Amino acid sequence: MYRASKATALFLTGGTAYALLETAWRGHTHWTMFVLGGFLFLILGELNEGLLEWDTPLILQGIIGSAIVTGAELVTGMILNVWLGLGVWDYSGMPFNYKGQICLPFSILWIFVSVAAVVLDDLSLIHISEPTRPLYIS
Repeated sequence: MYRASKATALFLTGGTAYALLETAWRGHTHWTMFVLGGFLFLILGELNEGLLEWDTPLILQGIIGSAIVTGAELVTGMILNVWLGLGVWDYSGMPFNYKGQICLPFSILWIFVSVAAVVLDDLSLIHISEPTRPLYIS
C-alpha cells in the first residue's frame, strides 16, 4: 500500500510539473502531457533510486534522463501527433528535428529538466523515508 501511494504521489507531482512547465512555455498543454510527465517522473525516479549508483554525477543523470525523455517524446509524438493526428506539439520549425517530434534544442533542455526531476525526487524521498542523502544535499 505504501509503495502504491508513494508512486501515485510521485506520478501526480511529475504530471503536474510537466503540464505546468509546458503551459508556462507554450501557454497551453494537453492532458496526455500530464500522463507522460507522470510516467517520466516515475522512470527518472527509478533510474535515480536503483538503476544507477546513488553517487552517479547529477549531470550524467540529467543526460541519461534527457535521452529517456527524448525517446518517450518520440514514441508519444509518433502515436499522438503522426498516427492519431492530434497535433499536441510540432517541432518541425526547430533545428535538428526528426519528423517534428523531437529536436536537439529540447533534448538539451530536457537535461536541465531531468536534473531538476532527480533533485525533486531525492527531496521527496528524504521527506518520506530519510534514505542516505546524495552528496549534493547536505
